[in-house]
Amino acid sequence: MQTVTTIGFDIAKSVFQVHGVDAVGQVIIRRQLKRRHVLAFFEKLPPLCLS
Repeated sequence: MQTVTTIGFDIAKSVFQVHGVDAVGQVIIRRQLKRRHVLAFFEKLPPLCLS
C-alpha cells in the first residue's frame, strides 16, 4: 500500500469526508466516516501525514 502524505477532511454534523493522497498526488483514500469512527481512523495513519 502506498503511503498517505496529505489528508483532506471535510467536516459536517454527523458524516465526514476524508480524502488522502500520496507524494505524487495519487488518491489513496476516499471515504465517508461517521463521527464515532473519525478518531480511530486517524489513530491508524502514520504520523508523517499533513492534514
